Amino acid sequence: MPVPARRALEERGGQPSRLPLSRTLARSSSKTFQDTGERAFAFAKACGIIGKSFIGKRISPLGKLHSLSELDRLVFPEIARELPGRELLIDLEGRILQRTTRHILAILDSFSSPPELLIRQLRACEYTDLKTCLHYISAGKTNPPALSDIGRFRTVRFKAYPDLAAMISGTEFEFILSKDLKAMKSADFDFTPLESELDLHYYTLLLQSLRRLSSADSLLVRRILADEISLRNCVWALRLRTYFKKKPDEAAKYLMDQKISCDFTEIPGAIQPKDSGGEISLATEAHASLQFSLDTRSDWKNWRWESLLNHEKAGGHWIADPRYFQNAASHYIYRMSLRCFRLMPFSINSIFCYIKLKQFEEDLLTSITEGLGLGMAGKDVFDLLEAPV
Repeated sequence: MPVPARRALEERGGQPSRLPLSRTLARSSSKTFQDTGERAFAFAKACGIIGKSFIGKRISPLGKLHSLSELDRLVFPEIARELPGRELLIDLEGRILQRTTRHILAILDSFSSPPELLIRQLRACEYTDLKTCLHYISAGKTNPPALSDIGRFRTVRFKAYPDLAAMISGTEFEFILSKDLKAMKSADFDFTPLESELDLHYYTLLLQSLRRLSSADSLLVRRILADEISLRNCVWALRLRTYFKKKPDEAAKYLMDQKISCDFTEIPGAIQPKDSGGEISLATEAHASLQFSLDTRSDWKNWRWESLLNHEKAGGHWIADPRYFQNAASHYIYRMSLRCFRLMPFSINSIFCYIKLKQFEEDLLTSITEGLGLGMAGKDVFDLLEAPV
C-alpha cells in the first residue's frame, strides 16, 4: 500500500480521512482515468441512491413491519400493489430483484466503457440464475425461474430455456455441456461439484479483472474481495461437513484455492490475516477449519474467523452453526463495504462497494419478504438473521 494512503487511513486515530485520500488518488491514478467526469457523476449518483436505500440507519424501519403490504408501501411507495398474500410475495421478490439490477445498471451506464471488474460483479446474478436454471432443468420444470434482467451485460440466452445447449453455447459457460447432462436429470444428482466449479470460475475471472486495475483503483477492493473469498470457502467447508456429511478430505476438494498478494490495506474493523508478506492462499482458513471438531468450541480458538462463529450458551452443548456463520460473514463484508464506500471517492473502489451494498440490501429485503410471507414480524426475521434492527 502506498505510504501516503496508509498515513491517510491512520489519521484521526485510525479513522478514514477522505480529503488526503482523494488527493492521493488524483495524483497516483490520473493516467488511468478515462474520464474523471464520468467517475464523479457515477459516485454522486451512487451516493444519492444509497441515501434512499435500506442501508445503515435506514435498515431499522424494516424491523417494525408486520405484513407484506407494509413492506410493499415502504419499498415501493409509488407503485404499491394490492394483491393476495402468495401473489404479492412472488411479485415483491421479483420487483426487489429488478430494483437492485436497475440501481446497479444506473451506475454502470454512467461509464462510456464500464470497468470489467464492475461488469463481472454485476454478473454474479447471472451465475446465480444459471445455477437455479440447472436445478429447474434437473427437476423437469418447463417454465424458467424469475431471472435478473441485466440487459446488454447478459451472456446466457435464458429465453432458450430449457434447452441448455442453446442457452450457453459460445459463452464462458459452455464447459457445462461437457458434463454428464443425462445424470443431471436424475433425482439424486449431486450439484456440489458443478456449483463449486461455477464459483471458482466466477472468482477467477473477477480476480483477473481486479489485477488489470491500477493500484489506486484496487486498493480497497483487493482487501474486501480477499476476505469475501476466504469467508465463502469457510462457509462452504462448514456447510459440506454439517449438511452433506462430507469428510474433511472430501470437503477440501471443493475449496477455491485462489492466491492473492498479502500487502493489504488496513481498514478499521477488518480482521487481519495471520500470514504476512508475499502471496497467501484464500483457502488457508477453510483448510484449517476442516481439522476442527464441529462440536468442540475450544478447537476453534485463535482461528482467524473465530469471532464470527455462534456463541456458547450456558448449560448448552455447542455445535458449529453454518447458518449463523454465513450470516455473520455477510454482515462483516457489508460493514467493510459501508466503511469503504466514501473512503476513496471517484475511484473504482467506491463503485465496487456500492454494488456490494446493493446486493446486501437485496438479500435483506428478500429475507424480510419471505419471513413476512410466513407470518413472522420483521424483528423476528432480523433475530433469525442476527441482523441489527
